[in-house]
Amino acid sequence: MKKIIVYFTAIFVMTAVHTLAAPEVNEIVKKANNASYYQGDDGKAKVIMTITDRQGRKRIREFIILRKDKTDGGDQFYYVYFKKPSDVRKMVFMVWKHPGKDDDRWLYLPSMDLVKRISASDKRTSFAGSDFFYEDVSGRSIDEDSHKLVEETGQYYILNSIPKNLETVEFASYKIWIDKKSHLPVKAEYLNKSGKKYRTVEALDIKNVQNLPTVIRSRVTNYESGSVTVLEFKDIRYNLGLKANIFTERYLRRAPGVARR
Repeated sequence: MKKIIVYFTAIFVMTAVHTLAAPEVNEIVKKANNASYYQGDDGKAKVIMTITDRQGRKRIREFIILRKDKTDGGDQFYYVYFKKPSDVRKMVFMVWKHPGKDDDRWLYLPSMDLVKRISASDKRTSFAGSDFFYEDVSGRSIDEDSHKLVEETGQYYILNSIPKNLETVEFASYKIWIDKKSHLPVKAEYLNKSGKKYRTVEALDIKNVQNLPTVIRSRVTNYESGSVTVLEFKDIRYNLGLKANIFTERYLRRAPGVARR
């Protein structure tokens, strides 16, 4: 009888641990998402993007990125205005982010005076010829993947995430390192469907901006193409009181002053 009681007690404890584990992992993911994409009520930054190909040839792009949140962890607006070089000057990328469903994305091509809708199937394609994807700009919805805590160190939570719909993405899984103190993801390694690492995203430098931990330099390495893209964020400001009408189609062809300065 004593053995039976011990057995059922062990089953109960294991079940309780399993029940508590999922919400804990989901909370880690939620905090990491908020730290990455929802600092302050809105934000602005100047971004220098350097793309280096396998032969060491470099292309540099400069743009302004604006963000406004409707709710923390919820809907957001993004506006990206390209300033340099001349072949992309005045190009605009705009996102209405809707966690839990497909985002709305627009691209304005000034050379053709064309506004193009970016379909959901194109979100995992190159952003402005770089190793970042369109989806990387506003972030991937945390509900699109299943997350599991696989390791914990003194500094990091290490999670393994698997997409719920493999047909919509080019990767099979990714492992992500989340800093316990700042909640910011500092590294993500993506495996292709053959189980081989093909892409790494890293935060190279993090600083406090207006008392908010902020990535000011990041890098994507594409092991298949041999290409590397580095983003440097400058003049970062939060809580500017950006107006919602900035993030509308009327400003795709004519950028607002806050984006051009």
